[in-house]
Amino acid sequence: MKKLLKEGKLKLVEPSEAIKESYIKKSESNLASAKILLEHDKLEEAISMAYYSMYSILTALLFKTGIKCENHSASILLLKKVFEIENYSINDAKRERIDKQYYAGFSIAKQDVNDTIQAAENFNNKMLDFISRLGSQKIKAYRKRFENIMSKN
Repeated sequence: MKKLLKEGKLKLVEPSEAIKESYIKKSESNLASAKILLEHDKLEEAISMAYYSMYSILTALLFKTGIKCENHSASILLLKKVFEIENYSINDAKRERIDKQYYAGFSIAKQDVNDTIQAAENFNNKMLDFISRLGSQKIKAYRKRFENIMSKN
């Protein structure tokens, strides 16, 4: 994370409701796309869209609290370290996306894709609930925690 900080790809910015909302919309669109792709047996692409739906809602949380992160792995790590939210489901979805998008020879079952979409729906709902309960005091506390974590790196 030190390199990301140095490069300006990880930093505190002004919290933004507008950017948060745009990422929530992007998340909803990605999830809807994943379902359409699944219906048309585009399983590889559906996996990617389900993951990007999760990643977009995570990005919405980061912008709600004024954290800019231009790295998927670091964003997922921040979810755990700063917000103390388990990141298993998004980590699994990311690994599935990478496997299916970059490597040949994987077989994908429709049920596995359906499970990934369900995991994305659950993750997104939890994140939306978490975001909706963030007031200014909690945002300040999370920003402070981010600063403390980054100062140790």
